[in-house]
Amino acid sequence: MARLARFPCVLCIALVLGAASAAVAAPDPRETPVVLAVRRAAPAVVNVSTEIVTREANPFGARNPFFDEFFRDFFGDVPPRKHRERSLGSGVIIAADGTILTNEHVVANATRISVTLAGGVEYEARLVGADARTDLAVLRVEADQPLPTVALGTSADLLIGETVIAIGNPFGLSHTVTTGVVSAVNRTIRGGDDQVYTDFIQTDAAINPGNSGGPLLNIRGEMVGVNAAIYQRAEGVGFAIPVDKARRIAENLITYGEVHRAWLGVHVQDLTPELARHFGVAPAGVLVSRVFAGGPGEEGGLRRGDILVGLDERPLADRESFFERLAGYTAGSRLAFRALRDGKAVALTVRAREIPTEYVERLSRTWLGIAVEENSRQLAGRHGLSTAAGLVVTEVVPGGAAARIGLEPGDVVLQVNDTGVGDAASYREALLRASQRETVVLVVQRGRARYHVTLSP
Repeated sequence: MARLARFPCVLCIALVLGAASAAVAAPDPRETPVVLAVRRAAPAVVNVSTEIVTREANPFGARNPFFDEFFRDFFGDVPPRKHRERSLGSGVIIAADGTILTNEHVVANATRISVTLAGGVEYEARLVGADARTDLAVLRVEADQPLPTVALGTSADLLIGETVIAIGNPFGLSHTVTTGVVSAVNRTIRGGDDQVYTDFIQTDAAINPGNSGGPLLNIRGEMVGVNAAIYQRAEGVGFAIPVDKARRIAENLITYGEVHRAWLGVHVQDLTPELARHFGVAPAGVLVSRVFAGGPGEEGGLRRGDILVGLDERPLADRESFFERLAGYTAGSRLAFRALRDGKAVALTVRAREIPTEYVERLSRTWLGIAVEENSRQLAGRHGLSTAAGLVVTEVVPGGAAARIGLEPGDVVLQVNDTGVGDAASYREALLRASQRETVVLVVQRGRARYHVTLSP
């Protein structure tokens, strides 16, 4: 009987312990998926602080010519004094060796860059590489132990309406977190510097200078974009660089210190309604009008007359969208195209390469109708030029686009569209970008006069 009398007490104790255990195991209702995602990613989000040192010749500021002249008249020439400007932004650690991804505009013109981790530890950072066209930069710090990293997701399967989280570290001590949804993808916008940025994620999560350069996370805590505070003209709208694009750019910056743009070795044109009727297809996509021998396009199987309708599972609407998308790829990237050929669907993969020097020379001759050479004192003296800047036109191809508008040997090309050219490398980059347009505007110097001329190759 004594044993039976003790049994209910043992049972009560077991029930109480079981209930307590269940209470401990029950999840905290405040720990939402957003909270868990931030907790996972926050250790990898850092503060990026920059210092820009400029020199001023007078106490009123060197940017005011009136006060500058006034100061010199009364005090004479004095050594310029240093003026320091500081700015704050965010970044995210993408490799345990201290590799950090941020925005180019966060570190532009910086003479000193420091990075502060979430715990308050501060490091001097080295700029590995930066690319203004995509607003991305890579930094590196030397830490004595592996650093926490963010999990990289993909931006290829983003869902309109899915929850995203923008996180930053503007002060180096605490994080800022905002939430919203993916409002749109593939957005093209013009930033405050009049630079055109393409293929952006649009979100209603607040993105500002404080979290610019930090990660845009999905609900799993994976980075799907890099916050970019470059557009402040609309309230409640933020933009982020897709992580797939950021990954490709970052790999180039880490490997080369600069971005080697993707070159396919093809020319494309819009598929007009007339051309669409001729080929018997819908007026969407781009028509391959030329494939250069030995180029990546030919090696990947592209042919003249192919109609490209999709790139990496996303549709191509026109020539503009084709080049906007291409800008997010680098030399070495594999591009998966969907194409129509003789009315049948085909799938083609092209491995992009960097544009070779000899192709630029050929493109300059066959497309613009000129051959150029880097300017020098010898060339300037030979042609009677007043400057040794730019590229000298050494040949004008008869009947070409340049000949039709009257360019002559000895003219100096100073600018191609909106890009100044001072050497072969800048001319190559500018010509590659120009080949994406229907017309090309050159700034040309002849004697002491400068002209804007439009070529229609």
